[in-house]
Amino acid sequence: MDLDLVFLGTSGSMPTAQRAPAALLLRRGGERLLFDCAEGTQRQLLRSNVGLIELREIFLTHYHADHYLGLPGMLKTFALRGREVPITVYGPPGLRDLFEALRRIFGRLTYTVELKELRAGDELIREDYRLVTFAVAHGVSAVGYALVEDPRPGRFDVQAADALGVPAGPERGALQRGESVTLPDGQTITPDRVLGSARPGRRVVIAGDGGPSEAVIEAARGADVLVHEATFCEDERDRARETAHSTALEAAGVARAAEAQMLALTHLSNRYFGGEVAREARTIFANAVVPKDFDTIDVRFQERGGPQLVKGGALHERPEREAVPTREESPE
Repeated sequence: MDLDLVFLGTSGSMPTAQRAPAALLLRRGGERLLFDCAEGTQRQLLRSNVGLIELREIFLTHYHADHYLGLPGMLKTFALRGREVPITVYGPPGLRDLFEALRRIFGRLTYTVELKELRAGDELIREDYRLVTFAVAHGVSAVGYALVEDPRPGRFDVQAADALGVPAGPERGALQRGESVTLPDGQTITPDRVLGSARPGRRVVIAGDGGPSEAVIEAARGADVLVHEATFCEDERDRARETAHSTALEAAGVARAAEAQMLALTHLSNRYFGGEVAREARTIFANAVVPKDFDTIDVRFQERGGPQLVKGGALHERPEREAVPTREESPE
């Protein structure tokens, strides 16, 4: 199943000419999960090849303005388009209080918004993966999110299946899914006779804002991709401490301790260029990247090459679509 990350906003506390504030879209198969929704996120989606899709779920890491200011406008746009499908917003404790204040901005909506507050250690169980929240060191109510896929069946041994007389077709498919099959001669074949050892699923960790911490290291243990902030470089280490942020070197230390496969550094202060942030991190963690807005990371299985940064991966041409009229533009 395809799994990738679309970096919609990679700046720190304010937008720059090149970078928007925090927003990250995770795409897994047909699912689209948005993590944080800073100022301008809906326009970033419209500028990308993703488009302003009917998101079903939005996950907030914390309630500093540079992580949620785009949410009221996006919710209102959905209503102007006549949306009826419910949307669920997740976040740490304080989410309901935030929405009490925001309702005065976006007003009445045409659809239901469900609010779910999460604490560190909570899990959302999905069909073949789970979303796990973990604590981060940011000095406010905040969580990070880890997408953890279930283990996959081992490789199918064609020679073993041939020797057992398993015909090509649905029987082999059932065995690959972990189901036993009964052959025409009455013999029952169990999956362990034709499958190798189970293979791990993928793990993608989105830490949000915060300084380096053991909780993040544990959440990112063996992760395919760790998305970690690097607001500062080491020349501003004291400032990072004061504001509960990380330097690029500290983020690299977290990735190294967790033995992650790739580190993606975001939330850059406008005082730094991506190149200097990457160079600092790579002094101790070689596979550190600094995505720009609209870059993507293709999270491939390790046997298929592992995670790969795709420059401008969300800027490829997309086919023209017929404009969707808003409720105000629709004919009477």
